[in-house]
Amino acid sequence: MLAVSKWQGLGNDYLIIEETVLPGSLTREAIALLCDRHRGVGSDGILLHCSPTGGVPEAVARMRVFNPDGSEAEMCGNGIRMFARYLVERGIVTAPEFVVETLAGPVAPRILPDGLVRVDMGQARFRSSSIAWEGEGDVVNAALEAGGHRYEFTFVDVGNPHCVILVDDIKRVDVASLGPAIERHPLFPQRVNVEFVHPESDGSVSMRVWERGAGETQACGTGATAVGVACVHLGVAHSPVTVHLLGGDLLIEANGGEARSGVAPGSGCLYQVFMTGPAEKVFEATLAPDLLRRLGW
Repeated sequence: MLAVSKWQGLGNDYLIIEETVLPGSLTREAIALLCDRHRGVGSDGILLHCSPTGGVPEAVARMRVFNPDGSEAEMCGNGIRMFARYLVERGIVTAPEFVVETLAGPVAPRILPDGLVRVDMGQARFRSSSIAWEGEGDVVNAALEAGGHRYEFTFVDVGNPHCVILVDDIKRVDVASLGPAIERHPLFPQRVNVEFVHPESDGSVSMRVWERGAGETQACGTGATAVGVACVHLGVAHSPVTVHLLGGDLLIEANGGEARSGVAPGSGCLYQVFMTGPAEKVFEATLAPDLLRRLGW
């Protein structure tokens, strides 16, 4: 018997599983089957609730994020909102604000009175070890060739890597073709999440996202965070900015933008970023013995 809890945030859905009750190894094959919408439970990935390692003394829990292809992501913006509400619902935490350990570092979600979750996403950077860039300074409005096309992109690292591209019409972008071509571009040794973005006349921005290891999804919290920061930095939006995703809206606050000490102006800028959005439980279930056998458990 294995209990799972399914949650969604703006149509981006995840299974939350307790590490302590796993009857076997969470292999790539098991992850793919669990996420399969026809032969398994169906989801955009798995959030594994683990005990903290001790590396973050204040952390109440550790969240591991697995994509449908079995790869492990550093962080998930929609996932952390679901995970936060899950912890509160299970009585694991009682305070409205707490710290969760992730591969991207400590993340602090806060449950608001209306049920929305505001997350301190930490610092956003325009350059990191996740991009093989030989030039100096931040990677902003840089050139990229993929799928037979040339683009200008801005690289944003919010604990995981993002390639943000401004376009005239997101509806006409062939995300299914361009997404994987950019995701696996040689510039990104650890692969990259890809966002196609259009600034709106009211100051908001619209986006579509190709998630690394998952494909196009209804929403991506870290993607919206990266898009919000990039648009504020590029001057096409002001903080706080509403980001429209296929599944709904997220509010992104990008504060700061000052260069780090000792770094030339316009290079090495850092923003402190906050993301606010919903998270809802869809159902709880116990996996059938037949599925457990197919999982190898």
